[in-house]
Amino acid sequence: MAVGTGIGMSRLQSLRASSSLHDVAALLQFKPKYLAYILYKMPDAAKYRAFKIAKRSGGGREINAPCPELKLLQRNLSELLQDCTEEINAKRKFRDQLAHGFKRHSSIITNATKHLKRQYVFNIDLEDFFGTINFGRVRGFLIKEANFMLHPTVATVLAQIACHGTGLPQGSPCSPVISNLVGHVLDVQLCKLAAKHGCTYSRYADDMSFSTNKPDFPPVIARPVPGAVHEWEVGPGLENAVVRAGFTIKKQKTRMQYECSRQDVTGLVVNKKVNTRVDYRRTVKAMAQRLFTTGQFQFIKTVIDSSGTATPIKVDGTVDQLHGMIAHIDFVNLHNEELVTKRDSASSKEKEAAKLALRSKQRLYRRFLLFKDFYSAQRPVVVCEGKTDNIYLHHAIKGLAANYPKLASLSPDNKVRLSIRILRTFESSAGRILNLALGWSSLKGLIESYVLELQKFKAPGLSHAVILLVDNDSAADEVFGMIRRVTKKNPPRTETCVHVAGNMYVVLTPLKSGAKQSEIEDCFDDSILKLSLGGKTFTSDSKADPNLHFGKHILSQYVRENAAKIDFTGFSGVLDGITSAIDDYEKKNPKPAIAAGISIQN
Repeated sequence: MAVGTGIGMSRLQSLRASSSLHDVAALLQFKPKYLAYILYKMPDAAKYRAFKIAKRSGGGREINAPCPELKLLQRNLSELLQDCTEEINAKRKFRDQLAHGFKRHSSIITNATKHLKRQYVFNIDLEDFFGTINFGRVRGFLIKEANFMLHPTVATVLAQIACHGTGLPQGSPCSPVISNLVGHVLDVQLCKLAAKHGCTYSRYADDMSFSTNKPDFPPVIARPVPGAVHEWEVGPGLENAVVRAGFTIKKQKTRMQYECSRQDVTGLVVNKKVNTRVDYRRTVKAMAQRLFTTGQFQFIKTVIDSSGTATPIKVDGTVDQLHGMIAHIDFVNLHNEELVTKRDSASSKEKEAAKLALRSKQRLYRRFLLFKDFYSAQRPVVVCEGKTDNIYLHHAIKGLAANYPKLASLSPDNKVRLSIRILRTFESSAGRILNLALGWSSLKGLIESYVLELQKFKAPGLSHAVILLVDNDSAADEVFGMIRRVTKKNPPRTETCVHVAGNMYVVLTPLKSGAKQSEIEDCFDDSILKLSLGGKTFTSDSKADPNLHFGKHILSQYVRENAAKIDFTGFSGVLDGITSAIDDYEKKNPKPAIAAGISIQN
């Protein structure tokens, strides 16, 4: 057994006990030979793909994206070092609130919050932050730093995994965490400098911020340029601290922001509360409306030509890019709503008003998700009542794939791959926005929202069927009641699949002989339904005695782990219904219009 995998040892203890490449490989969950191949045999040209992206301020930033094998290795190293850092901080009873970039429980919001409601906010950037942290600095830090003090061989291997060329590559999953480790010494010095002169300090990657409510900003940190109006330069104390730590300030990026003007930190406004910029929100909304209307949208992008000149041009955007922008706005809105609802002094009326305000702000996000995931779906979509249903359905399709070519196919590597998308958003922000965590009542709301939005979407779409899989019990009564309310139709529940509106269908779980109701678990045979685990038997009743029974979650985990030996024949009725819905929609829409210019990753 490798030293680094000692039983009972913490991650940091295991790392400090390691002394060889074999030990490092065990900690990073790699085979030693494979790790050695990546580091010493794989050609350098194959390890990274280099390209440039334009900066908002002009010029370009070089990105070195690691190949998949190296990226996995670096991601595992990042997790290891973050575990070690948390262990070190817990032992010291220290909570690092200085660096906020690329850290667990930290974000641009936690960074910006440090500088709320200030008279002055001063920002600087470091020059070539990642590139300045070279192989020697990484290796030396891991050997000499008191909390690590790693074996030289181990430090060398870790530095070889992390570094490329002259420093840490932008694009590597482990560059941020290593830069935070090496940069912590500078953070401590700047925090002391700031505190001594009545300022607050924080850092997000290479972006440093100082703020204060003092009537005059301390000149040791920043001072006005003599003879210039509203121009500031770095003060001698700040300059000396950065240089001593082995970094360089990017002088052209210094920026002083006053209380009477818009102040922002890492792109978020901090005058009164942390928020996204108004012009950013308006631009995103306009792009979304353009997408809903035409199927395309554009945004301004700065590109670098062959001569190195940065030029702004209008380019087509992708749905994934827009999704990121809308999710970013929602992330900040959710933070502000949580501040109100968690505040002890807030009245119930204030808390409810905050929730209502958040729902109003989330309308665009909801509309976007309905457009992306349903209206413009790139393959048939199935939405179940819950995440356990997703697991059953996924493995049932794989188990019966030979009989359902519309639902799955055999790939060249002899793996079964689903030809449909089973929506898995129950625990994500998308699931929260679509309110998909409430079982059948979620599907009621989904039907109501989608039918209303169908009338507003004008872009090409409706290419594939969207199928809601519903238990054939009281849930179906509620769902069909909603269908009648929003469509003014009364569809029969006896059909294999029921058309709702547009490309949306409902499929009910089949009834067993003589039964008046059914749920998806009824599709399993008795070998599963009468299964005994730890002396407990299965029940779908959430109120049952947990000392006697296990529920859907445990059953779904059992199905996931034992799918290869489970007979899924009983799911044929469900799969027949889904296939019927797909066939019916294809028959009614033999040549669906696919929205030009839309790029969606399903």
